[in-house]
Amino acid sequence: MKRIIRLVACLCVSTFLFSSCIVSKKKFDAETARANREHDNAVALANKLATLTEQNNKLNGTIKEQTASIKDLNGRNIDLNHKVEALQDSISTLEDDINELNTKLSTIGNEKENAAKELSSKQKEIAEQRKRLEQLQSMIDQQQKATEALRKKIADALTGFNSNELTVTQKNGKVYISMQEGLLFPSGSAEVNPKGKEALSKVAEVLNGNSDINIDIEGHTDSLPIHNKTFADNWALSTARSTSIAHVLIDDYNVNPTKLIASGRSQFDPVAPNSTPEGRGKNRRTEIILEPKLDELMSLLNGGKK
Repeated sequence: MKRIIRLVACLCVSTFLFSSCIVSKKKFDAETARANREHDNAVALANKLATLTEQNNKLNGTIKEQTASIKDLNGRNIDLNHKVEALQDSISTLEDDINELNTKLSTIGNEKENAAKELSSKQKEIAEQRKRLEQLQSMIDQQQKATEALRKKIADALTGFNSNELTVTQKNGKVYISMQEGLLFPSGSAEVNPKGKEALSKVAEVLNGNSDINIDIEGHTDSLPIHNKTFADNWALSTARSTSIAHVLIDDYNVNPTKLIASGRSQFDPVAPNSTPEGRGKNRRTEIILEPKLDELMSLLNGGKK
């Protein structure tokens, strides 16, 4: 009987030891599988980050090209260039964030999950910035085309006048109609003569056919001082001449007065040396400066806020 009891006891111990070995191996296999999955996830995230970094580098190249194009557009649009540079800074900030995510990906657990979420968010943000930049470049191209079309219309309208009477040029994103004193005014006077009114009528026809244009009228003089009963100095003369032209455009040719600004620059914005009669003659001028409105472009740069 004792031999039977010992035999049963041995069988029970052997069964217990065999079961324990099976349980330990299953746990080991499960832990190994989990570790492999975590390793695969980390490799996938690293590959995704590498792809994003490559895309971002390409985007940087595009941004630099667009920035150069914008800087060449015009001096008047300096503010636009600053806005584009702000977009570049924003992209650079996103790159720094991605570099920080690369460090976070070396950790495990919740940090990996959070880094993946943040990485996805930055991808979306970069895509939005790229879309805004493309829209901005498209609108700047449209503005350049509109300015060139306006210059051509003005030049075609004024073909009957000589180059020593007026010139039409495009610079800084604007169209400049520069009219010499002899075309518009008697010497020392601010009363527009008949030939000057004829030229202004041609300009008014174009302006009345293009509503989205801002109009600046600037009077300029040479450096020789004036002092008569009507004008105390060159400031007064230059301002009076720009105002007279504004009145002709508004009163005689129905140009919308809300689009006009009249100002005098006196002798302080010469285009030629005042040391010669020829140079002084060129400086005695009035400029009508036309610029297509940039409301939509500025709204885009300001994030859609006018």
